[in-house]
Amino acid sequence: MRWIRGRASLSRRSSERQRAVAGRWSPRDPAADVRLALRGFVRNPVLTLVAVVTLALGIGATTAVFSVVHGVLLKPLPYRRGPGELVALTHAMPGIGMEAAPLSPALYRTFRDHARCLSAIGLWRRGHATVTGMAEPESVTVILVTDGLFPMLGLSPVIGRGFSAEEMLSGGTSPVILSYGYWRSRFGGDPDVLERSLTLEGQVRPIIGVMPPDTRIQDRATDVFLPLRLDRTSGGVGNWSFPGIARLKPGVTAAEATRELSGLTPLACELYPGIPLPELERRGFSTVATPLRQAVVGSSSQILWVVFGGVWLVLLIACANVANLFLLKSEARSRELAVRRALGASRGRLVRQILTESVLIGLAGGAAGLLLASAGVGLLLRMAPPGLPRLQEISLDSTALIFTLAVAIGSGTLAGLLPALRKEETSLVDALRAGGRGGSGGRGSSRTNNLLAAAQIALAFVLLAGAGLMVRTFVALRDVPPGYRDPAQVLTFRITVPPEDAPTPEAVGAAHREILERLRRIPGVTSVSAAASVAMEGAESWEDLMLEDFPVADGDPNPLRCLNWIAPGYFSTLGDSLVAGRDFEWADVLGRRHVAIVSEAFAREYWADPRDALGRRFKTAAYQPWQEIVGVAGDIRTRGVTKAAPATVYLPFVMEGLWGRGPYVQRELRYVVRTSRPQAASLLGEARRAVWSVNGGLPLARVQTLDGIFARSVARTTFTLAMLVIAALTAAILGVVGVYGVLSFVVSRRTREMAIRMAMGASRARIGAMVLRQTALLAGVAIVAGAVIAVSLARLLEALLFGVDPVDPVTYGAAAAALVAAALVAGWLPAMRAARVDPLEALRAE
Repeated sequence: MRWIRGRASLSRRSSERQRAVAGRWSPRDPAADVRLALRGFVRNPVLTLVAVVTLALGIGATTAVFSVVHGVLLKPLPYRRGPGELVALTHAMPGIGMEAAPLSPALYRTFRDHARCLSAIGLWRRGHATVTGMAEPESVTVILVTDGLFPMLGLSPVIGRGFSAEEMLSGGTSPVILSYGYWRSRFGGDPDVLERSLTLEGQVRPIIGVMPPDTRIQDRATDVFLPLRLDRTSGGVGNWSFPGIARLKPGVTAAEATRELSGLTPLACELYPGIPLPELERRGFSTVATPLRQAVVGSSSQILWVVFGGVWLVLLIACANVANLFLLKSEARSRELAVRRALGASRGRLVRQILTESVLIGLAGGAAGLLLASAGVGLLLRMAPPGLPRLQEISLDSTALIFTLAVAIGSGTLAGLLPALRKEETSLVDALRAGGRGGSGGRGSSRTNNLLAAAQIALAFVLLAGAGLMVRTFVALRDVPPGYRDPAQVLTFRITVPPEDAPTPEAVGAAHREILERLRRIPGVTSVSAAASVAMEGAESWEDLMLEDFPVADGDPNPLRCLNWIAPGYFSTLGDSLVAGRDFEWADVLGRRHVAIVSEAFAREYWADPRDALGRRFKTAAYQPWQEIVGVAGDIRTRGVTKAAPATVYLPFVMEGLWGRGPYVQRELRYVVRTSRPQAASLLGEARRAVWSVNGGLPLARVQTLDGIFARSVARTTFTLAMLVIAALTAAILGVVGVYGVLSFVVSRRTREMAIRMAMGASRARIGAMVLRQTALLAGVAIVAGAVIAVSLARLLEALLFGVDPVDPVTYGAAAAALVAAALVAGWLPAMRAARVDPLEALRAE
């Protein structure tokens, strides 16, 4: 039987040689290639495992980040009706520094009635409201929508109905539509929810519908939908407060819509009161239509593409590492391949055999990488910065699986292509000559190995330099004084006093004052205050001002300034001191005095000495009373530490005559509570009881520490830093492993040469130094090449950096030193092994 099997095997080999000589292909050839590859893997399990793990790291990281990029940047918006036709509408006023203001009701009506480029248009607005009557009071997120917004987006309730035309009109109690998540969490998914009601802001409102899961308006989640009621008297040209979405007619581009809508500005000024056309022209006013997906993604695309590019570099390093492993393996089996070539195997067959092995390694690495990607996606979602859009779209879906398969096959092919081509060029005589025991190996093979190792170090340098720039940025951000101190000891939360509890401005002011007094009595509380917007929360208002001492020339727009409404003690609670003058007093607030505090940046813009600002006056409109400046406060970086502190005006949260109105009051304030305790979050329970002792129907919403607000302001930098550091460390490890493998191979192939050198008098230290010199030369050449690549790519990071130049010599020098040190460590073991060569034993082995 053994003889029969031997004859059968010989017959198969003979037929294979005949087909190879004749150039014919058989369906059995791929199966034979796979069998040979699997046998080779069994004979070299360590090399196979290292290659699979290396590719798994690269493929897993690339797939995980691709899932994020696909979900956020590439996947169409989740609207059933032509998402590509949807645009976001904003107003640009470069004359006063406003790049993207929401729509005005007057412009909305003008576009709705007269724009030929739009098939539909809608407005929406996000806010907060208090729900009572369900155990404890609760603050919910509310989105108000105009008539037709849901049909334009292709959205309809899964239970009940949408708003009727009558319900969109002013007058009467408006109904509510619940989000799917709120319906499940607060009503337990009750199928009879349409028979129930919701007490919102003290009004009992019937529930008429439940929206589908993950319904979002311009990627904004909500709990409750309400009708946005606008009539022709609800506002003129101005009041830039309502984000707009429109659907373009077929064949119309966003650029064409921008031109037509901007041309309708004179008509809007003619039809509606408000800001006159000459003033808008001075501001450079225009309307901009932006594809909705682009508007949703915003600046997040740059961060994600940078991170995606980083993991592609890791994948290339992994492929180079595996290619080097395959080259080393092929050197060891050069005689085998040469003999097969001499026995009749075609060059194409040998190339196909090597590529089959590498593709199988790639597929195994892809399968392992898919497991790593699954964990990686979860890690990315946990690390994702607040505000990263479309997080709910991120998953390992079928597109990600197809991407993984393509990357696995491509990586395997790329890793095996160079070894396969090298073997195609090697003749039998050369292989037998180079394959002598203890020989020095082919020079071409060594050059290729060195080239691949150098490529790994060069790409690792690019990632390490990028990560170093982000580290320098993070350090620089931490060193910027934000305008407050000890943020971990400041607790913040939002409270809204509803009209039914305090119908007049005086009553609202008294309610907020009483709550602040109760909070001040909590043990450990050192100071309390409140403001419409705190620190870097990003909820400021902007208004153009008229300064009494600095009238603008005819035809020039008034300067735009940041406004905030505060209670007494705001600056001392934040830990910011007044530069000049005094703080507000409760007599200023409740007496509705015309006083103001300005920031130091505001004061220095007009007066050399901030003290000279005291007693000066300004107003926001010709019909508003003059406001007297009574204090100058230190600058607060309200737009994040990467941007300069804006020139800010602080007003009492109860005042007279703002925007031509009578008494004006901020019902919604964010409270700031400073404590001597190490962690401000420990105050929450006592703070809630203090607020409810004044009014049991007031929920504490958006509870966080000032430290948390700061962390969110630098979250995108932190996310990019973390991703690039992980990629750089992975790349550096793979690069060092590649250098170690090449040097170990070189030492093993040059054993005879080293033995001869030592027999002729070379010292062991000199032999070891020779290997280390080769290591340093390899690393030096690679780092120079990597520096050239890094400099050419550095501008891609420029928008993400702060306080550091994209081509920072300190960062590049540190990255180079780290990689040289790592390469020398990788070369130390082969150098020590070379120094321990016994010349007699080595020459006797020859």
